[in-house]
Amino acid sequence: EPQTIEGKKDLTDHQNQTAYDIVPYTTKETTPVNAGCVATKTSQRRQSSQEELPVQEAKQSTRTLSNNWLSSRQYHNTSISHRNTMKQFLLATLLTAISASEYPTVNADYIPTIRSLDDLPYDANDHLATHVFAYPSRCSSVVSYEHRIYSNIFHHKFVSLAGEALAAVFGHLNSDHLNDDDVSDCMAVCLEKGTPKSVVARPLPHRYWRNGAVDQDGKGNDIEQMSLVDFLYSDGCGKVEYGMVSYHTQPVVVYWIDEKNGEKVFNAKLNPGERSTNFITTFIGHTFEVYDTQPNDDALQNKMIFKFTVENNGIIGIGNHDQPKIPKESVAQEVKRTLISEWVRHSKVKRTFSSLGFDKGRLPNDLYASLGSYYYNNRYPPHVVLEEWGSHKGVFVNYWEADVNFIQIPWELKRRWQGRLKELVEAWTGVELETTDMYGMREYTKGARLVTHVDRESTHAASLIVNIAQENVTKPWTIEVGLDVACC
Repeated sequence: EPQTIEGKKDLTDHQNQTAYDIVPYTTKETTPVNAGCVATKTSQRRQSSQEELPVQEAKQSTRTLSNNWLSSRQYHNTSISHRNTMKQFLLATLLTAISASEYPTVNADYIPTIRSLDDLPYDANDHLATHVFAYPSRCSSVVSYEHRIYSNIFHHKFVSLAGEALAAVFGHLNSDHLNDDDVSDCMAVCLEKGTPKSVVARPLPHRYWRNGAVDQDGKGNDIEQMSLVDFLYSDGCGKVEYGMVSYHTQPVVVYWIDEKNGEKVFNAKLNPGERSTNFITTFIGHTFEVYDTQPNDDALQNKMIFKFTVENNGIIGIGNHDQPKIPKESVAQEVKRTLISEWVRHSKVKRTFSSLGFDKGRLPNDLYASLGSYYYNNRYPPHVVLEEWGSHKGVFVNYWEADVNFIQIPWELKRRWQGRLKELVEAWTGVELETTDMYGMREYTKGARLVTHVDRESTHAASLIVNIAQENVTKPWTIEVGLDVACC
């Protein structure tokens, strides 16, 4: 509390530790305050305009996401920071007009009926093995009637639900007709690939459709009217956010491949580095090719260096970051200077919200399902890359000794996570907060450590760390919150 260091330190004997620093919140006041477990840093975003290009029968508008991480980059995993005044950016949208006549429509006779969630398709790790489009079995005729819905749309497995599975997935919607044959109250849901089995029955609210509408926040505050077809084309189902970060030696050019005619449609030009990360909105199943910009002016005349097909919300690295090498003899003094500096900074914190200074709790199932599936679907290269460290970020993490991996998160999904997490922090602090940042996801591997530190006083009044996954941990992962301890 007063005169405390708020920080966290990792042990050196854990392996593949992933946490998610969800984070800094400031009050509506201007007085710097701090409370509880801290978050990470503030990110500044610089909008980069890009020429608008026609794609099929739709327009493509592009938002280049520029993460200008501040020099005081500190600690743990994913941190979320939110501001109500956060700039909104346009996302690149790739729409493909698909003629329904080219695909088989849904035949209810061939759609399996699931009565237990154990019968859904899971992988060896008990995560959903594919995207699933599910609906009550009594609503099969409603789905079959829509000729624009075809089998396996956006690689979703179609299933109808009955019995225990129906109650588990739709029971919270309080339908009076859940178990009868009345089709006047029909529902559907898209279950995301990679979701842990333990929370598969409860996706985020925007993944539910009911009688021509989607309740975006699950509270009735943002109800959007849409047809069942529109729902399948929305970010509740087939539309996803996908990011690209390049570590190629020179700029690269990205093209979307039109599946109808094989045409390569310009999407983006990427400069190397995290700050030039580009997120777009696209659809599951869309394919992209990445070309070098040298030696020819026309990138399509150069070497294709990467090709990928979008399978879910995600990020992909084109190459990987090369960490700078630091002479070990210079590190000890720099770490000591950092600790002294952090000790001085902690005295600036004058206001707190609780007698203990931190708390521990459990995420709501739907929020954990979304966070968990995103990490699971992006946990291996080329989706996960080395986090960029160096003299501009300091020595808070021992990147010269152990790998610290990084999975960037997309903007719209981040916005949804931020809103839900802010509610948890406000309930703890008892005051209205403003979201200021969210960073991550960061993955620590064996031998990694994090220097005890203080977060940014002007933005990190209250923070969250979310532990998303752990593998092969030999000892419990410990977070240390310093309370008036001797320094240095």
